[in-house]
Amino acid sequence: MDIYPKYGNVLITGTSSGIGKVTARYLQSLGFRVFATVRNEEDALALHSDSSEPLVPIIMDVTNLASINQAREKVSHLIGDEGLIGLVNNAGVGFVSPLECVPLDEFRWLFEVNVIGLLAVTQAFLPLIRLRKGRIVNLSSTASIFIAPFHGPYSASKLGVNGLSNALRLELKPQGIQVALIVCGSIKTPMWEKGKTLSNHVSRSFPAECMELYTDHYHKVHDSFFNLGQKGIQPEVVSRSIYQALTARRVKNTYYIGPDAIFYNIADKFLFGRLRDWVITHSIG
Repeated sequence: MDIYPKYGNVLITGTSSGIGKVTARYLQSLGFRVFATVRNEEDALALHSDSSEPLVPIIMDVTNLASINQAREKVSHLIGDEGLIGLVNNAGVGFVSPLECVPLDEFRWLFEVNVIGLLAVTQAFLPLIRLRKGRIVNLSSTASIFIAPFHGPYSASKLGVNGLSNALRLELKPQGIQVALIVCGSIKTPMWEKGKTLSNHVSRSFPAECMELYTDHYHKVHDSFFNLGQKGIQPEVVSRSIYQALTARRVKNTYYIGPDAIFYNIADKFLFGRLRDWVITHSIG
């Protein structure tokens, strides 16, 4: 049973493509007023033209505090005392890299987007969520459950998202604000191709001796990881779970989306030590 009426205000980050874009359209079609954040005017115009119904694009860079504050002021002006019934922290990036080789500036940037940006947006919009005792929905990944070689940067960032979500849930529960974590398996979105491009960009900064040490295994994992994107489920499945997390009377702490996410969650409870390492390494060849 739904607890909130339709036409409530929801803000979603990272809606230029993939899960964010699909979820923005889906929630808008159900009657929500959706504030969809993108990083530039071009993406905002594309969001308008690609949608059968107009959304409310908000230009916001989650790594820029001034941009976040400007977005909050705009949304606050538009909704007044109505508040937000939901904040969906979807914006994220990823790449694969040996930890020994990863350029630290790229590593910091990954955390700025996936972890610090998520917290900065949450801090900025919590006063609007508090007005309605709304919901916060954070998106994570199975990379935070089964950590494969060369996934260290991305997995570490998503483990950070999991930790923030668990702490926020406990801290905000007395205020009537519920927090849900969405753990996604393989989802067929443009993020895979973007991640491949970004990984290739990052690898060009690797020292030559580093690539000599890791090249064979790195390329196997690189190809295995991005081939998963071709076998993923459609992002509409995620958008329906986000809707449930925003509207269900009792929100689950964690939603596992996709057969691989469900499998990894179960396996995580039974596999330990060397057996766990063996399963991970052999599953990716």
